Amino acid sequence: MRLDVIKNARLYITISTAVILAGIVAMVLSFQQLGSPLRLGIDFTGGSSITLGLACNAGNCGKPIDVSVVRQAIESKGFTNSVIQLVEGKDLKGVSVRTAHLSTDEREKLKNSLTEALKQYGEVDPKKSQIDEVGPAIGQQGLRNGLLALALSFSGIGIYLAFRFQLDYAAFAIIALFHDMLVTVGAFSLLGLTMGVEIDSLFIVSMLTICGFSVNDTVVIYDRIRENVKLDAGASNFNQLVNASVNQTLGRSINTSLTATLPLVAIFLFGGATLRFFSLALIIGFLSGAYSSIFNASILLAWWRSRQNPNSSQPTLEAN
Repeated sequence: MRLDVIKNARLYITISTAVILAGIVAMVLSFQQLGSPLRLGIDFTGGSSITLGLACNAGNCGKPIDVSVVRQAIESKGFTNSVIQLVEGKDLKGVSVRTAHLSTDEREKLKNSLTEALKQYGEVDPKKSQIDEVGPAIGQQGLRNGLLALALSFSGIGIYLAFRFQLDYAAFAIIALFHDMLVTVGAFSLLGLTMGVEIDSLFIVSMLTICGFSVNDTVVIYDRIRENVKLDAGASNFNQLVNASVNQTLGRSINTSLTATLPLVAIFLFGGATLRFFSLALIIGFLSGAYSSIFNASILLAWWRSRQNPNSSQPTLEAN
């Protein structure tokens, strides 16, 4: 299979633009309805936290707790979209559940549901149990820290690429990263509106992971472009070199994306509620990253170099 990315540049850019615009519309609607572009989860909005620990006998805490059993028990009482984590340590075993802010009666109802669900694993120890309220200020601080981490990663990637390649290479790689972020955020904004999907701290982790994966694919293609430019010594125009470089690395890009995505599909299908949307974010981001590296980053670089060199072929983006 041989792609002519330059000839079909307008098509590829149009597809990306349409997907991003759809995501932006979803984010605007989400902001109007929810007050934020995404439906924020408990990690960012704050809520109630209930931890129940089991009584252990000389370090023997009984059989392992099945999170799915606990989740089914509390969801049957109406506590959906809760974050459930196992709590384990020396002479300690139990579960921690975080939900939206609950009234005193609701907290007592949740505690009773948890106690009932944990009976098959042991007796709840009141000394190892606690109920807390997490304010929105703490959640907002976590969101700010996550966004700061994304900004720092973008800056570090841009500086690295500017030194390794040239400034225009770095600029278009960053644009490709923004493309991947917008596609993923837009998809989850739409899921939040239609299915009530909330984002948590794992969503920030997925964004950082997508950055690393996407830029790696872009670096491979850019490295081949730079290598072909040196070998060609001006015999071909830049557009031809970009086409050749994309096709030379196409097999690697497809294989890398498939091998990274297939395990994530398995996690999405069988990994449980906690990891389901984390893996979905990575799937969307990885596929978008492969697309933007193969098409957008290379097309925009060729378009820019064509504008800088009037003697080369005209930029395809401006063709009729």
